[in-house]
Amino acid sequence: MPGYVRRELENVLASAARSFPAIVLTGPRRSGKTFLLRKMFPDASYVLAEDPDVVARLRADPQGFLDSIKTPAILDEVQNVPELFAYVRARIDTKSRKHGQWILTGSQEAPLMRNVSESMAGRAAVLQLLPLSSRESPKVSPFRGGYPEPLSRPSAAQLWMSAYVQTYLERDVRQIINVRDLSVFRRFLGLLATRHGQMLNKTDIAAPLGVSVPTVTQWLSVLEMTSVVALVAPYYENLGKRLVKTPKVYFLDSGLVCHLLGIESDKELKRHALSGSIFEGFLASEVIKAQLHRGRRRELYYFRDEQGLEVDFLVPSRAGQIELIEAKASATVQPRMAQPLIKLGQALRKAQPHTQVTMTVVHQPARSSSTASETIAKGVRALPWPRWAKQL
Repeated sequence: MPGYVRRELENVLASAARSFPAIVLTGPRRSGKTFLLRKMFPDASYVLAEDPDVVARLRADPQGFLDSIKTPAILDEVQNVPELFAYVRARIDTKSRKHGQWILTGSQEAPLMRNVSESMAGRAAVLQLLPLSSRESPKVSPFRGGYPEPLSRPSAAQLWMSAYVQTYLERDVRQIINVRDLSVFRRFLGLLATRHGQMLNKTDIAAPLGVSVPTVTQWLSVLEMTSVVALVAPYYENLGKRLVKTPKVYFLDSGLVCHLLGIESDKELKRHALSGSIFEGFLASEVIKAQLHRGRRRELYYFRDEQGLEVDFLVPSRAGQIELIEAKASATVQPRMAQPLIKLGQALRKAQPHTQVTMTVVHQPARSSSTASETIAKGVRALPWPRWAKQL
C-alpha cells in the first residue's frame, strides 16, 4: 500500500484476532485506528457508528442490523451506540465463539472501557493506538508530533491542528460533558499547554479562567480519557524519603502542544522558553507509545523529593529493571547532567538491592556528531533521542 506506515501494534492486533472473539481498539481521533484496521482486516465488513442514519438504524433495530452484517466486522466509533455491546456479547455467547469476528473502535476511552468491562469482560482484547512514534516514522519529531495527517502534509499542518482542536471540542467534549462556554475551554487548553511538563496545580489553572477547581478536574478527566494528555505520577516506592506526590501533566502529542503555544517552526521551538518541557514531554510520549503499542500497560513515573533531587523519568521493565532518564533539549552533554541520575540510582540500589538500574541522559542530536552512545559518568550513558527511541 503506497505511503503506508507499519504500526507497532500490528503484531499484537494479529495475535488478539487469533485469541479473542472481539477486539476493542481505543485511542485519540485521527491516530490511525480505522486505517490500520481496514488494512489489517481487508475482508471485514465496515460500519461507521457516527453516520446519523447508521446510528438511527442501530438504535431502532440492533438485532436486525447486526443480522445484516457479515462477520468479521469492524464497528467504528461505537461509543455513539453503547447499547450495542450487550448485543455483540450475546452473539459471542450464544453463537460461534470464533476468534476475531468483532472489531470495535472508539475515541473516548473511559466511557468505552466502562461498557467493555460491563459487557465484554473476558471476550475482548482491549488495545490502544496513539499517534505515530519515531520508531514508526522518521518524520516524527518534537515539533511535528506524531499525528499521521499533518506529517504527510507539513505545509497544511497548522491548519489541520486548528481544525482538529475545533472538531475535538465540538464532538468529544460535548458528548462527554456539558461545556457551557467553549471559548473558556479553549482558553483552558492554551493555559494547560503553558503548564506542559509541570506538576499539576489545579488552583493555578482555575483562577485565571474564572472557573472552579472541580471544573478543571472534570475537563482534565476529559482530556485524559480521550488520550490528549497524560498525568505522570511520582515514584515513591520504598525509598524512605520525603517525596513530592503531585503528578505532572503532559500533552501526548508534542505537535499539538506546539500548536497551542503558537510555535510554528522547529527554529521557533528551539528558542522557546518551554523547549525543554516540550522535549521532555516528547520523550514521555515515546515511552508510552512503545508500551501501549506492544500491548503492555503504561508504566512511567518521575521523581522529586523535598530536598530538590529530581529525575525526569523512571521506566520499570518486566525484567525487574528500572531505567532512569534525564531529558536535555541540548545537543551538548556534560558530566554534571548525570548527577541527579547517579544520586537516585544509589538510593534505588540501597532500597531495592535486587533491582538493576540503568541511567541515560537523552539529548538532541548534533548535526556534526555521530549517533553513538557516549559515557558521561560512571554507569551513565548519553544518547541522542532518535537512537534512544529505537531502543525502547
